[in-house]
Amino acid sequence: MPKTRSMAIAALTALAASGLVGVNAAPSTATGLEAGKNPAPLRVATYNASLNRNAAGQLVTDLSTGTNAQARAVAEVIQRTRPDVLLINEFDYVSERRAVNLFRDNYLEVGQNGAAPIDFPYAYVAPSNTGIPSGFDLNNNGQIGGGDDAFGFGLFEGQFGMVVYSRYPIDTERVRTFQLFKWKDMPGALLPDDPATAAPADWYSPAELDVVRLSSKSHWDVPILVGRRTVHLLASHPTPPTFDGPEDRNGRRNHDEIRFWADYVQPGKRSQYIYDDTGRYGGLRPGAAFVVAGDQNSDPIDGDSVPGSIQQLIEHPRIIDPLPASAGGAEAAVLQGGANASHRGDPKYDTADFADVPAPGNLRADYVLPSKQLRPQAAGVFWPVRSDPLFRLTGVFPFPTSDHRLVWVDVRVPGGVSQPGSR
Repeated sequence: MPKTRSMAIAALTALAASGLVGVNAAPSTATGLEAGKNPAPLRVATYNASLNRNAAGQLVTDLSTGTNAQARAVAEVIQRTRPDVLLINEFDYVSERRAVNLFRDNYLEVGQNGAAPIDFPYAYVAPSNTGIPSGFDLNNNGQIGGGDDAFGFGLFEGQFGMVVYSRYPIDTERVRTFQLFKWKDMPGALLPDDPATAAPADWYSPAELDVVRLSSKSHWDVPILVGRRTVHLLASHPTPPTFDGPEDRNGRRNHDEIRFWADYVQPGKRSQYIYDDTGRYGGLRPGAAFVVAGDQNSDPIDGDSVPGSIQQLIEHPRIIDPLPASAGGAEAAVLQGGANASHRGDPKYDTADFADVPAPGNLRADYVLPSKQLRPQAAGVFWPVRSDPLFRLTGVFPFPTSDHRLVWVDVRVPGGVSQPGSR
């Protein structure tokens, strides 16, 4: 429910008085749902960790020694929150899983600043559309080439990619990827319009529409085997709804990238148009358990999204929004001011610490959204208040980790088993 910033100050005072901002509550420095009685929920997290680099190969170099300060801090956040299934956005794609293995071996499995190591025996990674040349002038600036003319913005192939780590087995034979799905093949797509012409939806030429892909990175359906149940992790990272012009090509793409999962989880006619990279049509089977996760780059109330974009998921009839929250987000909005002062959304739900002057201010951008049969037990955003010693892991710009915060949700999996070892 929207609140004014004066109400946010009152909320911050109440949070501080509750004792939820203490150092001994690392995952629950975030407020959210009260912990349930189930002793072994599945913790699913998403984290835009900003482990992207400006040149191909640089991430492998940075992860090779175990001494990179940012990677160590990112690993510590993960160790402090201890997810069972983790999607990392902005993790450059490198073939043969080299970066994936280096981060796991040199950082996650090495205790950072007193935090216990964390073991992810399973991982999934696949190519991203970022940095792949389209061969067309997609931004209509009269030149072909560069990140803005790639299928997804990127200075090299795979920049800003993503990876899934899991403590449970991944059914790799049944993973579905949608990297190649064409935007024009979505019925009723919000294709951008060139405001300089009278024709509708004509920003892209017919030849361009024949190649332009919907996913700015990719969409993945990654089945996780949790005891006798399969939980589908639906991973993505839609483009930011900014960095364009009056045609709003990025805002419209962001809306439709989010819509893709809203359609995919709805059995029947609504998802029958969807095809994966093997040519198989259709969405998720009826009754399947799933969690939509990722940096969706869309706030429900504030920011530059096409109105209603993220509501396609958080108000979906098959989805629960656990509303992960934090005391740190509420505190940051008050202390930083700027654009935050005019926001209508409650800052305790913010997950990203963006520029405050002139805009956009802090926003809710990152989501973990389970299907309704996966009952949430607890939820939170790792955003400690400034008095918490763990604040050093989030900090202020220039950030020691990322401008985004890790978001986690504990869900009960009917028919699932206890977690593989203690957190």
